[in-house]
Amino acid sequence: MKTRFRTGIFYALLLILFSNRLTAQTLGSINGTVTTRDGRPASYVNVGLKEVRKGAVTAEDGSFQIKGVAEGTYTLKVSFVGLEPQEKSVTVRSGQATKQDITLAESESQLSEVEVTGTNSVVTLGKAGIAPLDLPQMTGVVSNVVIEDQQINRLGDALRNVSGVSLTQQRGGVAETFTARGYSIGIAGAGSSGSIFKNGVISNSAGFPDASTLESVEVLKGSAALLYGTVSGGLIINLVTKKPKFNWGGEVSMRAGSYSLYKPIVDVYGPIAKNLAFRVVGTYENAKSYRDVVKTERVYVNPSLLYKLGNKTTILLQADYLKSNLTPDNGIGSLNANRDAEIPTTVPRSRFINTRWAYNNLDQKTATLNVDHAFTDNWKLTFITSAQETNVTAFGAGVPNNNIAANGDWNRTLSRTLTSEKDYTGQLNLNGRFNTGPIAHQLLVGTDLVAVSSVSNSFTITNNGVGVTTYDRINILDPAKYQEQTYIPDSRAISRTTSPLYRSGVYVQDLISLTDKFKVLAGIRWSYQKTLQTQIMNLVTNAETRGTALTRYDRAFSPKVALIYQPIRMTSIFASYSNNFSTNSGVDIYGQQLRPSIVDQYEVGVKNELFDGRLTANVGIYRIRNSDFAQTALTKADGTPNTDTNVKEFTGETTSDGLEIDLAGNLSRNVYFITGYGYNYMRYTKASTVPGVGAPILGERLINNPAHTANATLFYTFDLPQLRGLKLGASAFYTGARYGGLNNTVGQTPAYNRLIPLTGFTTIDMTAGYTYQKISLLVKLSNITNELNYLIHDRYSIMPIAPRQVVATVSYKF
Repeated sequence: MKTRFRTGIFYALLLILFSNRLTAQTLGSINGTVTTRDGRPASYVNVGLKEVRKGAVTAEDGSFQIKGVAEGTYTLKVSFVGLEPQEKSVTVRSGQATKQDITLAESESQLSEVEVTGTNSVVTLGKAGIAPLDLPQMTGVVSNVVIEDQQINRLGDALRNVSGVSLTQQRGGVAETFTARGYSIGIAGAGSSGSIFKNGVISNSAGFPDASTLESVEVLKGSAALLYGTVSGGLIINLVTKKPKFNWGGEVSMRAGSYSLYKPIVDVYGPIAKNLAFRVVGTYENAKSYRDVVKTERVYVNPSLLYKLGNKTTILLQADYLKSNLTPDNGIGSLNANRDAEIPTTVPRSRFINTRWAYNNLDQKTATLNVDHAFTDNWKLTFITSAQETNVTAFGAGVPNNNIAANGDWNRTLSRTLTSEKDYTGQLNLNGRFNTGPIAHQLLVGTDLVAVSSVSNSFTITNNGVGVTTYDRINILDPAKYQEQTYIPDSRAISRTTSPLYRSGVYVQDLISLTDKFKVLAGIRWSYQKTLQTQIMNLVTNAETRGTALTRYDRAFSPKVALIYQPIRMTSIFASYSNNFSTNSGVDIYGQQLRPSIVDQYEVGVKNELFDGRLTANVGIYRIRNSDFAQTALTKADGTPNTDTNVKEFTGETTSDGLEIDLAGNLSRNVYFITGYGYNYMRYTKASTVPGVGAPILGERLINNPAHTANATLFYTFDLPQLRGLKLGASAFYTGARYGGLNNTVGQTPAYNRLIPLTGFTTIDMTAGYTYQKISLLVKLSNITNELNYLIHDRYSIMPIAPRQVVATVSYKF
């Protein structure tokens, strides 16, 4: 009833907004190309009209287009962070496209010296290309400049630069989990709740995506169900790979550092023909670790082609291949002390508790096709399709799930993995700008489809024909206490489970400019998800059976509405309501599958772009409430006590309140800075009226959620003759207190506390570099105070953070 009421109000609002009579008013447009003094295209330059709130950012080839401009004479302002803006007068006629090319006073080499953080970039995850001040949602962008200056290899290191986002888990040493606004997403399959994207399409991101080769990392915080369906209520992440260019260039670099790290990186781009360009990015990584036994070997290649089919159509074909061989690392465990799980503080940071022969090997191939076609200056159609295959084989000790004794003894069992996932996606988006009378619209209509097929295998593990249950016993506090086994058992796949899943949706969104100062963003999505009954093949008898869970169908509406007020050109104030939905496993007391939970989000914020976009200052507060939190039902349909945890009821609630602050800028070509702060209070706010077994503990914070996070980065490049080319930088990252382990429940067995309390910590990095003509050197000392703290591994194990390390990169640009 509540959902139908909200949807009814939303439709009524849309009806009122669209009831204006369509008039014949015709607008003009401005297009052109921005080039440097030596005739090269100037990418990512801001072009805007001083008199009205309209503008654009130039593409890779320097082209720009400003649509929906009323007839008149305007001042066209061209600005680039760190440079003095240029202005030109331009006259626009109704129904006509006015061409205005612009040449900057700077050459390409001078332009490339300017540091650009990309903090005010349009987040392509929004699908509609909405300007940052018009987007009623907090976002974050980690640009290629930041990735290079901080010498970032892993996605977790990049996301530390986004306020309110934290790396909370490193599972098995082969995957990362990120948290924002109380909700987590993990690098794993692209199944029912995949929230990591690559170039706008959902991606299986197992095996650590290589951040060093990316153009940028984008984060859209809060609800994104309107555009993407079943995703996290806290954040979604988009990995933007580097695109082809129509001018020759590239870079080769060598990165080396502590623990035998060496990593060559190659990036080459240029034209093949007048309308065809290419780019190839590749890297090889080989490294040991501060963790004993752990080593890494990776190969990554990312080729792409860009074809311009006339003036209105572009075709972009991208592919990548990742081969990653890693040592799975189970952290250092935790001690079962019949109270709060105890952190084994006497265990050195380097101690390795998996088997010494353990391995995790990944092979992944991806291909994506983007087709953009502009019907007119105001209407564009985008088609995206992708295919991805991910294969993982792994073997080693299982995760220590609260079975390490208080004295450090652990009976190790083994875990063998062989999985394959195939992901197919498609998107079709129509973007348009039009007017109904004096009201301007920026419309998005689209549909998407995701098909996922996951295959996993079950194994028997034997040694000399005898089944292996307990591999051996070790002591994590005293490795000399027991003799560690070193033999590698035999493993044989005995069954194969195939799990197909389909997701689809249709959506419409409109940014409605009632006046230059008042705007409304409204939209709705209908989502459909089909989770097929699993197919189980017995590899011994070749008999095929079905899983116990029947084929499941989930449907949900996801509305969003926001009010935007822009009192002055550089400031935006917004308030929004949206929701996410999450699917639920299990059945109700009548045996019916549980419907999805609707998670409501309310957000208000203020965004500022000051000094021609050189300084951004954003503040947002939010409340996210899941009032349909499913928990174990207390009684069955007949009133008798229920002990089946698969039988659930909607009697719980979680609430997440928080604050996010961003301040970043390039006040000159010499200096840029990024700062951010996030606060989150995620807890259980409602449980069964008569608490029973399985009910959450009221007021208890959910695990994996730091109360406070903060980040600060400052880089300065000298241009004095005697110091020209010298660069200095510093970064600090804070992760607040949080819980690992598992949340407690009423009547749990065993009865002791299942949480692992972890304290907050700060790491500080220092960087120095020098550039001479086309050669540059960067050196970073990370965690200079040698801070010792822990990330969560998984359930009852923790992972020590990296100690003080040094890394250096030598690069040559051509």
